[in-house]
Amino acid sequence: MLAALLALTAPLGRPVLAVPVALLQAVTAAGWFRLNGMWPARQGIALAFLAGLTTDAALLATDRESAPLVGIGTLGVWCLLVLILQLRNRSSADERMYALTAGLTSTALAVLAAGHLAASGHAVSVGAAAVAVATLARALPMPSAVSIGVALVAAAGAGIGAGQLTGLGASGALLGLAAGGCALIGLRVASYDYPSRFVHMTAGVALPLALAAPAVYVLGRALGH
Repeated sequence: MLAALLALTAPLGRPVLAVPVALLQAVTAAGWFRLNGMWPARQGIALAFLAGLTTDAALLATDRESAPLVGIGTLGVWCLLVLILQLRNRSSADERMYALTAGLTSTALAVLAAGHLAASGHAVSVGAAAVAVATLARALPMPSAVSIGVALVAAAGAGIGAGQLTGLGASGALLGLAAGGCALIGLRVASYDYPSRFVHMTAGVALPLALAAPAVYVLGRALGH
């Protein structure tokens, strides 16, 4: 559903695309903390989500070429805020370190997801379609190695199909393959606690899309879109 929203809103312009991207960031932040067994963690989730929203706002205010600088700058400021938050934590040293690690990772993922706003609309549509198809293919009851191969081929096929609709053409296969590969990594990470329905509906949905964002941005630019 979230992948479909990204694919459909991408051609409508960055301000419209920002809405599903913000939703992706919220689900990413909540899902990561739950995946790590830290629930509720309102401060950490809110801080990671605000990092994503700040990155979105900065990207909307600048051109796409400035995206890496915007991402690095925002991440640096928010990592400092996460450190300050944990300095006020009165838990044990192990618990503080665990919370710090989860907070930094969640923040990085939320900022990373903003990469969809930096990419071209065509690239986002192709990448989101590939992620959706790869995720569905990976869920089919097949041996693991076969399932991975089928998912990657399906992602490349989805990339070609979406590429024909967006003007990316056959080169959409490469973008689809890369986005599908990132999606499979995200699914593997989410499978750590995948039986949990909440994790399935948050990290299981968001991580594939969040991890695919850099591939969508980089390959979209490389392919001239």
